[in-house]
Amino acid sequence: MYRLFLAFILVLFPIFLDGEEKSIFVIPIKGEISKATERILSKGLEQASKSNYDFVIIHLNTYGGAVASADSMRSSLLRFPLPVAAFVDNQAVSAGALISIACDSIYMTEGSTIGAATVVNQNGEPMPDKYQSFMRAMMRSTAQANERDPLIAEAMVDPSIVVPGIADDSLKVLSFTMEEAIENGYSEGNASNVDDVAMFLTKGENYSIHNMKISSIDKIISFLLSPFLQGIFLMVIIGGLYFELQSPGIGFPSAAAVLAALLYFAPLYLEGLAENWEILLFVAGILLIMAEIFVIPGFGVAGISGIIITITALVFAMVDNNLFYFEGTINFSVVLKPLSIVLLSGFSSLLVSIWLAGKILPGSSFSHLSLKTKLDSRSGYVGVEDNLQIMVGKVVIAASSLRPAGKIEIEGRWYEATLEYGMANKGDKLIITKFEGGRLYCERLPQ
Repeated sequence: MYRLFLAFILVLFPIFLDGEEKSIFVIPIKGEISKATERILSKGLEQASKSNYDFVIIHLNTYGGAVASADSMRSSLLRFPLPVAAFVDNQAVSAGALISIACDSIYMTEGSTIGAATVVNQNGEPMPDKYQSFMRAMMRSTAQANERDPLIAEAMVDPSIVVPGIADDSLKVLSFTMEEAIENGYSEGNASNVDDVAMFLTKGENYSIHNMKISSIDKIISFLLSPFLQGIFLMVIIGGLYFELQSPGIGFPSAAAVLAALLYFAPLYLEGLAENWEILLFVAGILLIMAEIFVIPGFGVAGISGIIITITALVFAMVDNNLFYFEGTINFSVVLKPLSIVLLSGFSSLLVSIWLAGKILPGSSFSHLSLKTKLDSRSGYVGVEDNLQIMVGKVVIAASSLRPAGKIEIEGRWYEATLEYGMANKGDKLIITKFEGGRLYCERLPQ
């Protein structure tokens, strides 16, 4: 009887196992690695941890991006307690290679590549060696953490690294195809889709796949963070300010500029790029420019300072605030791309605004810089007479007190005059001594 019961249990046990379903959570990381993708990964890992999934798959397809964001993502993956697999669907280049190596396992599609992790600037040129040294160390330590060959990881950064049998005499950074990655321990297998990866992870057991749902807010933030839209917002800000200066009061141009500023700073602030001091700096710069135009005569220190401060705020709002990221030195290279976007957008906006102002408001461009009042004779204004030279030597009467300037009367007409020395009272006799610079000069006659 006992043996019969034991046999019955052994027959049913696999059935119970087959009914136990493994849950897998898929996080999409596609496109440029940035603060937006870093935020998606962070939210995804948090959701996977709270929901007690068995496995996490990072569905990866990227040519790279910001090193700072990639490092944060790498650290999050290395610390994550659940098994994480990278599914390289086409490309895992540069920062994407670092993220892949940080995962517990890597699966690649046919024709996909991984590697080429050299740090480059905005023009695609390799950065100085201290940046490469940092990246080599990061790639090496990540590979060691997941028991992969650290020398191969370094060779993906530095073309001078020699890997026996793989890169013996290479002048290029190392990249692997799917077959090469499997052969050299940088991929666990070939997978055509997420289901294939799930089969590898569960070893054929039942599983269910749950895809991370990107919220509308996250999609909007990622959309607003595109360099093209950021440039458009900058153009609207500058164009709105320019048009507002062409007409009195607060109107549509001001509203457009304020809305563009909100759309420019809001996603950057939510992503942790723009901080409070940068927003306050932008407001201070605008106030200085307005004060220079409407309050302080001329254009000097306040106006120039306002322009510099405004540009600085717009540029640094687009930059990761960790400027001391590399070995305690300021990484000015990250400023080049935002600075070029701000300057190019600002200059383009100014040209377009001047052109539109000439079309929409003919004759109004820079009109606030010119005097509009007409000084005609009907309003009592007279020009400088050039025939007063003949008055020199004549005796005249002071029509007002001269201290030393005042008015004199000549043949029933009043003229501006100046005493060369002393003062005179109304009614005193004076003699005109010279005519110079459109003004008559006099001396008092002895009484």
